[in-house]
Amino acid sequence: MKIKIINKNMDFETIYDDAWKKNESQILAKHHYLALGLFDGGTILDFGCSDGLFLKLIKEKSGIGRGVDISPFIVKKAKENGLDVEFGDVTKPLNFPNNSFDYVSALNILEHLFEPELFISEMRRVSRKYIIITTPNFASLPTRLQVLKGKVPENNTPRKHHVVWVTWKVLNEMLKRNNLKLIKASNNTFWEEKPLIGLITKQLVKIWPSLFALSFTVKAEKFKI
Repeated sequence: MKIKIINKNMDFETIYDDAWKKNESQILAKHHYLALGLFDGGTILDFGCSDGLFLKLIKEKSGIGRGVDISPFIVKKAKENGLDVEFGDVTKPLNFPNNSFDYVSALNILEHLFEPELFISEMRRVSRKYIIITTPNFASLPTRLQVLKGKVPENNTPRKHHVVWVTWKVLNEMLKRNNLKLIKASNNTFWEEKPLIGLITKQLVKIWPSLFALSFTVKAEKFKI
């Protein structure tokens, strides 16, 4: 498979439309379930909703979900599945009024954007109260060990289309600068399915997410400016 190197002049609609058609993108169901655990009901807008797996889970939890995605191919597929999804470019302001939804979510989107902080600002504007974000940890222990071995970490390879490296510190600072307070995290870690050692890493990820989280799944609350 030929790798496409992303630059600021590339057409994101074409990139991700092609990726879905070729089945290069994969749904990380674990992240969707972790994010679902941070949703307490109400209305939600899911930015970059792909084929709508998270929206289906929201619906099963009696929530009211709406989605936006940049790929016309996957929007058509989601609509065929009876989901309320529309085309939209998340790198630009969308036609939603301020405080339109109880929640606004973005699962595995932040790391694909050249200006993630502007995107977080847009999430905050559209949200009435909460935002939910899932993003890989580019400074996890496995990543650091790969670098020490002289390897390029998996999340940093061009085929992932990742252009921003998010760490626990970076994520928290972006939230604070946008007047958002992190109130809950459900971060996944490595070896968590293994007996005994899994119990240890699950505790360590709560104490030291910057090192032991493979990805971050966080819920942040708006506070008045």
